[in-house]
Amino acid sequence: MSRSHYCARVAATLAAISLIAASCGGDDADITLYSGRSDELIQPIIDEFEAASGLSVEVKFGNSADLALLIDEEGEAGERAADVFLSQSPGSMGFLEERGRLGVLPESTLALVPDNVRDDGGSWVGFSGRQRVLVYNTDAVDPADLPSSVFDMTDPQWKGRVGVAPGNGSFQDFVTAMRATQGDATTLAWLKALDANDPVLYANNSAIVAAVGRGEVDTGLVNHYYNYRALAENPNQPSANHVFATDDPGAVLIITGAAILAGADNAGPAAQLIDFLLGSSGQQYFATETFEYPLAIGESPANNVPPIDFSSDVSNAGGIAFEDLAGGLEATRALIAEAGLES
Repeated sequence: MSRSHYCARVAATLAAISLIAASCGGDDADITLYSGRSDELIQPIIDEFEAASGLSVEVKFGNSADLALLIDEEGEAGERAADVFLSQSPGSMGFLEERGRLGVLPESTLALVPDNVRDDGGSWVGFSGRQRVLVYNTDAVDPADLPSSVFDMTDPQWKGRVGVAPGNGSFQDFVTAMRATQGDATTLAWLKALDANDPVLYANNSAIVAAVGRGEVDTGLVNHYYNYRALAENPNQPSANHVFATDDPGAVLIITGAAILAGADNAGPAAQLIDFLLGSSGQQYFATETFEYPLAIGESPANNVPPIDFSSDVSNAGGIAFEDLAGGLEATRALIAEAGLES
């Protein structure tokens, strides 16, 4: 991210920061949490932590990228408003790591997850995972025809049959991960070929899964858990997930991460909160309520979600290192726009 663009984003973030909801606690809270995950998703597990620990948590909710910019701006001003950052976007965590805004987590916290889903330097730890998949309409697509690679979705047989959400954060994280593993030239060529194959554009993953279920589009590139949520609401929906080959960019795991910020005033309680998210209560909350992958050692996904071996070095199941995504979001958006895929 260029310095000029960074400053412009900071100004916009500070101007809009009053729109970010804050809840629970106050100036005397034991922990201040900046969450890039929504109130609806995170607040229930925060309430459970407060009841179990006796600690109070003040939460500021917002977009992960905007909160990362705010944290960096506060660091520039010598302020330390937040103790913990939860990021839905790997790129936002990578940006803060690159800027030196993250502290170091206790070894006991890092030891709760496999090496593949934590920072080698101890700055962040993953607490839930979302795998990229191809959702498809089971009435319209024969499983035998499903490809092993996301690169095959540009073939003529899929023309006009693929739903994508180019403006959505998870699609952009997926493209950024592709850039990290395949290079910009290959990624741009794939994006242009995808655009030329007349994809159907949607606002987000939920809209794609709903459209696939209605038969509006045959397939869609989404995160795995959206279809499980849809099936929980309507078991008769004719949709299923197809996972690309293990080493394919289309099967990348996008990690939701937690970090203690550098110079945090309440580092001890902050570590307690992250440990709680990685404990059985926190991990099974994400597994059963949102159908995400729990990342702590010994924790299993919901019964209908296929397991992933996060300890394996053979695949990209551990996702892409956050530092590989640092500062890459703007370049990713530029590639998507150059390919003509802007929504």
